[in-house]
Amino acid sequence: MSQSTLFSSGLEFGSLVASPGLLRPSWKSISDLYEAVDSNQQPLSSLSLNYRLYDQTDFTIIAFVTSPICTQNHLQPDLVSSIDLRENYSFPHFEFLCTKKFPSFSVNKKAVDLFCSQRDGLRSMKSQIDDSKPLVVTGHALGGSIASLFTIWLLNTRKKHPLCITFGSPLIGDKNLQQAISQNSTWNSCFLHVVSHHSSSVSELTQTDAYHPFGTFLLSSDKGSASFEDPKSILELLNATGSMNSPNQVVQPCDYGTIVENLSRNAICKHPTALNENITGCLPLQATITLQLWMLGFSHVQLELMKTLERQQSKWHLQQKNTLDRSKKLSRSKIDMANLEWYKKWSKTEGVGYYDSYKNQYFTSDHEVVLYERRLTNYWKDEVAEAEMKPQTGGPRKRWLFGGHNYRLMVEPLEIADYYKDGHRDYINQGRPKHYIQLQEWLEKEPSASDDSRKKKNVESILTVDSCFWAQVEEALLSCGVLARVESSDLEKESAEKELIEFEDYVYGLLKDYAVSPEIFLVRSSYMNWWNEYKKIKGNSYNSPLAKFMRNPGNYDKYAKDAFDFP
Repeated sequence: MSQSTLFSSGLEFGSLVASPGLLRPSWKSISDLYEAVDSNQQPLSSLSLNYRLYDQTDFTIIAFVTSPICTQNHLQPDLVSSIDLRENYSFPHFEFLCTKKFPSFSVNKKAVDLFCSQRDGLRSMKSQIDDSKPLVVTGHALGGSIASLFTIWLLNTRKKHPLCITFGSPLIGDKNLQQAISQNSTWNSCFLHVVSHHSSSVSELTQTDAYHPFGTFLLSSDKGSASFEDPKSILELLNATGSMNSPNQVVQPCDYGTIVENLSRNAICKHPTALNENITGCLPLQATITLQLWMLGFSHVQLELMKTLERQQSKWHLQQKNTLDRSKKLSRSKIDMANLEWYKKWSKTEGVGYYDSYKNQYFTSDHEVVLYERRLTNYWKDEVAEAEMKPQTGGPRKRWLFGGHNYRLMVEPLEIADYYKDGHRDYINQGRPKHYIQLQEWLEKEPSASDDSRKKKNVESILTVDSCFWAQVEEALLSCGVLARVESSDLEKESAEKELIEFEDYVYGLLKDYAVSPEIFLVRSSYMNWWNEYKKIKGNSYNSPLAKFMRNPGNYDKYAKDAFDFP
């Protein structure tokens, strides 16, 4: 993507999220909770967590605050790992965030200890949530950190994801936690953090590099606001903003109330004409970053900071472009699958199953299928690799899983055809690509998804439910070759006979379940080639269940029409 086409939408998006519908109700709930805490005159000798559920007509708000207000000096690099959470804490359970790439993460110990001290109350409040309504979880200062933890907990248990809005909340976790949440765009979009450039939590960020941001950050100053999603850009700005503040500068709750009102009134931002001379001649990305820096209280353009942000934003835009490219690849994969469906039907009309047509390259269209197969395989290899890196909450989503299942049933036979055409053997143990294995394992963990025995239903058009069926056929053909060769040893022949009996049982089991495509009975199929070789070896007197079925060609039509009754 050309740099001249890039720009940052932080000002426009900042105005959008600053609208009254998002921020005002959240901050009002926090203010009401602070008033309730003050009226109760709780002792201030120790830090306590206060929370309340506000059930509105159209939505629910859960607010978190601490007493006394805790903003300063609590985010020292005192972290507790997810391993410690699992072994030493009975609550919360955040293992679902762990990924293959990031098997563990760490969160602020003080926030976790405070959160866990209220486990019974939080469980009770969680049970009172009306799942039919949108849910907003909000909090101020350390209460915002607790709101983030509570929201993460809900991500694994609530079908409708909540929106978490924090005010002046310090960061709560390390880079691995940020990666686990940011890699799931749906989860990342659940967090909106409002931070004033005067906030003490901003100043603290310059003191340690142990913490990393996730979600969207709405940074505000007296002049306006700007919004950022890129974690690296957020850290750069937080550190740069924090360095402008005095160590004792603190934003009190009433100040955030004023900030919310100012943001709501100035939701439509008008760029000052005083900046014209700074942005004239700039590329769009440079111009929009310059405007955002001015809105965040930088009285003059800091060249080094602007260059850093420009570099980070360019990388961020590239990541977003890759996301869009993946959407295009998804559309392309659907077209390729449709073309393979057509190819399957067409090859059957030619008297050859699509497996054997592809393997032997009988027709011109067989060569075109190579392109479909390669594109689909590259797409699903990337999909599986990315899915392995993401947090898994009960496995991949079902729609995606069924898409991968259909791809595996349709395309893996083509992979098998190439494998044996090149002279290899033992595909299942020696040559099967990893992404097919992973897709099958995920499917088998979904009981409703793995029940693919379509007994006596649309048998004529089904795909064989074992995507490795043709590998079994190829191995059976090789075993017949061993028995036919005079030079084969007795031990080799004994092993081949055993394998062929096992193959008979395997095929007959599929037939009884109506789980194999009738295409295997086409005259030029590899399966019929095997049967013709096998019956020469076994002779006409051989009387196994499969042999009885195969000796009568009329059974093939009955099977295809769901009309054969197996004993």
